[in-house]
Amino acid sequence: MLREVLPRIVRIAVFIALGVYAANLAVEFGLIEHVAGVAGYLTRPANLPDEVGTAILTTAASTTAGYATLAEYRESGLLDDRATIVAVMINTFFGFLQHVFTYYAPVLIPILGLRTGVLYVSIRAGISLAITVCGVLIGGLVLSARNVDRSALAAIDGVSEGSDGTGNDGGGGDDGGGDGDVDAGTDADRTTRDRAVAAAESSYGTLARIVPRLAIVYTLVIALVNNVDVEALTGVAEPLTSALGLPGASVAIVAVYSLDTTAGAVAIAPLIGETFTPRTAVATMLLGGIVSFAVSTFKRSIPFQFGIWGPEFGTKVIAVNTAMKLVFISIAVGGLLLAP
Repeated sequence: MLREVLPRIVRIAVFIALGVYAANLAVEFGLIEHVAGVAGYLTRPANLPDEVGTAILTTAASTTAGYATLAEYRESGLLDDRATIVAVMINTFFGFLQHVFTYYAPVLIPILGLRTGVLYVSIRAGISLAITVCGVLIGGLVLSARNVDRSALAAIDGVSEGSDGTGNDGGGGDDGGGDGDVDAGTDADRTTRDRAVAAAESSYGTLARIVPRLAIVYTLVIALVNNVDVEALTGVAEPLTSALGLPGASVAIVAVYSLDTTAGAVAIAPLIGETFTPRTAVATMLLGGIVSFAVSTFKRSIPFQFGIWGPEFGTKVIAVNTAMKLVFISIAVGGLLLAP
């Protein structure tokens, strides 16, 4: 079990370290201001601060880093729970965008063929975009200044409570950075090395909080997976495929796909054009995604979300993500099968 757990923990820890450090470097060098300006088109209609948009855009490069940054904003008090949930919803499309370049385009489309592959990826993109748009709309309706404490940005950026409020006191503030007595006008004089060291110090707290928790949860989940017959969970597929009028072979495809996306794509690819049309093939794979929620939540979502947020709030994030995906995947499946 240790051989299975350690590589996952190390890989995720590396992604967290690189992503959070890159985000902190952006803060130290002032790049955050430029990125936040672009992200503001998403966050302002949702009544979220521009800085949250930076974390959301970071998700396109690293899902773990984007979530870790949002977790830092929540734990610092910048966002309350409601605002964080909205930010997580807006995050959805950018998390998907990363996988287009790392998995869907180089792996899945070549397996399924151009027509079926592009149709599947386009629908998955539409589902993710719909959730993001819903997040923006919900934020505009339910969020206000009560859900955001902008004074918490001082703690995030390492500004002491005794600063003049400009954010340029160059200090490590309350976190013991050691520069709290530096004048506000000396920030421009800090060397590249100073900024790199400050970014590393800011990153350490996030890593120290998340990685140990992640290691514990992953170990527990893998231990349970090794002793539970998760394949039995896919037995629900048969009544679903029958009710939707999908080919009988779809039951086996859903079972395989729900446990491993690539294996499911490999299994259905030779049947496209004979047993399946591109639309019924995509509907079957989407149905596999619905059935797989029990499996994927147990094997991936719980370890990841609990590791990032902790069990209580992580459960809320999983519930919202799952509910939104179920709704829009169901709509997409219905649209595929009912369209003329």
